[in-house]
Amino acid sequence: MKKSISITLDPEVIEKIEALASYQDRSLSSYINMVLKKHLAQVEKNPES
Repeated sequence: MKKSISITLDPEVIEKIEALASYQDRSLSSYINMVLKKHLAQVEKNPES
């Protein structure tokens, strides 16, 4: 089950991720979720980075 949270981001970060989400025809929430999942998978593979 998904959980709703609130985060604060820099305006330039929001601008970039909104554009990327739109380009991929995703919602902002879906795009951020995808990016975080990819990051977590990368960290799990190489915890030192």
